[in-house]
Amino acid sequence: MKSSYACNSIEHEFSRRAFLGGLAAGTATWGLGDVLTGLPALAEPFKSGHKRILNVFLHGGVSQLETWDPKPNTDTGGPFRAIPTSVPGIHVCELLPYTAQQMHRLSIIRSIDTHNSDHARGVVEMTTGRKQLVGIDYPHLGAVAAKALTPDHFTLPGHILVRSSPGERNVESEFHKAAYLGAQYANMTMYDAHPPKNTERAETLTREADASRNALREKISNRFAGRRRTADTEAYNFSFEQARELLTHREVFDVTQESAADRERYGTSEFGKHCLLARRLLERGIPYVQVNHADYDTHHENFDFHIEQLGEFDRPFSQLIADLSDRGLLAETLVCVMSEFGRTPRINDRYGRDHWGTAWSVALGGTGIQPGGVIGKTNDNGTEVIERSVDHGHVFHTIMQAVGVNSTGDFDIGGRKFPIADPAKSAIGELLA
Repeated sequence: MKSSYACNSIEHEFSRRAFLGGLAAGTATWGLGDVLTGLPALAEPFKSGHKRILNVFLHGGVSQLETWDPKPNTDTGGPFRAIPTSVPGIHVCELLPYTAQQMHRLSIIRSIDTHNSDHARGVVEMTTGRKQLVGIDYPHLGAVAAKALTPDHFTLPGHILVRSSPGERNVESEFHKAAYLGAQYANMTMYDAHPPKNTERAETLTREADASRNALREKISNRFAGRRRTADTEAYNFSFEQARELLTHREVFDVTQESAADRERYGTSEFGKHCLLARRLLERGIPYVQVNHADYDTHHENFDFHIEQLGEFDRPFSQLIADLSDRGLLAETLVCVMSEFGRTPRINDRYGRDHWGTAWSVALGGTGIQPGGVIGKTNDNGTEVIERSVDHGHVFHTIMQAVGVNSTGDFDIGGRKFPIADPAKSAIGELLA
């Protein structure tokens, strides 16, 4: 059923109860096709400066007051306390006790003002860094990262979305557009921490027969390309080769290959499994991984639902940050926690908070980011930004520059120049390491 506390926009056709229902299911097991026998060799190229991005997207609009910018004992603050973190002087909401202990590896932007309170527009603008305009598509952050960060000869997908299974309509796929960058930078979606479907070689097809038919296909394809090579044929060939590599490297996407101890540390929730899978993908050098967590659209009973939602989020996320640091991956991985907007400081008559794009927060950490900092400030009850106002464009530039990409440069697509990020905006310089 629909989430009764959410607004009625199409973005919330996702079933909250179906999402939570999956928490009781045990970890599924799958038969493997070709097993990746050379994981150490595969990972080796990424030990020397290969940058990655992990974007944790809290769909629906997480409340800044119940996370990164608490305002206790005010008319807008709600019932929760602010607690100290591992950085003296920085406090977050008491609903994030584990994340609070990782704050020395993170920084907070408390002055986001996007002038937007629409779900779809908010998702698009936060993940493209551009103002949404009718008839114009800009590439998603994942597509930009995949194009800018994917090493030569990298055979795995560069842009992966990890999320729960969709409802009748997969709205999320509409937001992960590669636009003019081309289909090869579009996202591959992984549902419920399962490996991609149809990535096992059919039992009736022998390894030798498979190799023979692929050799024939390659011969015919090369002959065709020699006479009629186009951008479309290049994209089709890339997609086919990538699909073939998925058959070979299926184990990369199988979270059940992680140890029982690790699975226990991350917990049995779906989000916990997704965080463990994200760690696995980042270890294998995937340039962009996005993990979704829904649904924060708390027009009703905001406080009860944030207890539940952030209870699912807090421990797995903090465990992921700690693991990335302990394994040396955080030095090469930019971590972002964002949403499409925040929630209103005013508490409505249903004990909820409504859409609010005027003064809210985003958290960043990892490579290229000064840790343990706070950028910007809101007033005493959180109703407006009073210091260092920034928006989606500034965040996009900051993310790209943190991973070593000149966000003021251009992509050359078919001889045309396309700015990597909004030329009217710039990075948050004081946040960059």
